[in-house]
Amino acid sequence: MSPALLALLLAASSAVGVLADAFNPLAASTVRQEMVHSNRRAKRSLDHIVKDCVMVASEEGHYYYKTTSLEEPTTCGVFLLTDADKLVEIYFDYIDLPCEGGGLISFFDGWELNGQFFPSNEDHPKPLSQRFSEFCGIRKNKQIFVSSQNAALVQYRVPQRGRGFSFIVRFKKNPKPCNILIEGTADVYTLRNYGKHVNCSLTTLYPAHVKVLSLGVGLSFSKRTVGLEVETGTLHKCDKRGLEDFVQLGGGDGLDLAQLSVVDSICGMNSSPDRQVETILCGVTTFRMVSSGEFDNSDTPAVAQADIMADMRRASLVCGL
Repeated sequence: MSPALLALLLAASSAVGVLADAFNPLAASTVRQEMVHSNRRAKRSLDHIVKDCVMVASEEGHYYYKTTSLEEPTTCGVFLLTDADKLVEIYFDYIDLPCEGGGLISFFDGWELNGQFFPSNEDHPKPLSQRFSEFCGIRKNKQIFVSSQNAALVQYRVPQRGRGFSFIVRFKKNPKPCNILIEGTADVYTLRNYGKHVNCSLTTLYPAHVKVLSLGVGLSFSKRTVGLEVETGTLHKCDKRGLEDFVQLGGGDGLDLAQLSVVDSICGMNSSPDRQVETILCGVTTFRMVSSGEFDNSDTPAVAQADIMADMRRASLVCGL
């Protein structure tokens, strides 16, 4: 896990149902620190004891938690993250959280950071109300929860000593990844809408270098003109041209798209772009493909972590100034 990955968490804030009202937001800076620590842990055991209030995990297995203190109950979370081409499957096999005592646990399809969501409401295939499931009591929950992308979140509050829960995590193959959360390694990714009216995004929780290796968004690759694609080169400021299909590249201090500062929006067909590198020095870097459904859009970016001090002079965008 990246040492720079995480200063953003305030999970389970004010958006959804009983859980949002009952849970207090978590401390944001804790998650980045937990990303660093989780990277140092051994990854061989299939059993995982949840000890930290904020835990970031990228391993399958059986997760257990039991409270031993009588301190003021706190909202805590297990942030699950896997490979870009996988989904997170969770089965709660044991729950001992009496409702009358204020115990609660929830599954969230994605991550919630500072009251903001990944994927964003605009880009997720489900409405927000269907992404959140919460429950309490003493029972097994027979439902299996599966995320829509490579990230999921379990939030909980256990106000009584001796109470707790356990759940099983498995990672399933996702043949058509659309929204991807990156944990810090440099790699190449491909986003594709398969001709559907969906938006896809690649999000890092750290400053990043982004380089487009190939582009086929709007203008060409029409579903109605398959085989007639023509190289147009890379067009810029496509959202300002009134086009409905484009890629936004930018960053911000949170996941809310309203706070996204866009460096450029590109479109067109270009199998060999000039390989210009955009350096985004923000807490969150976003590469977002917007699709109308009229085109079979595809783009391939390469992403690597940036260094704020070393890359300041070459930055395309610097947040927090």
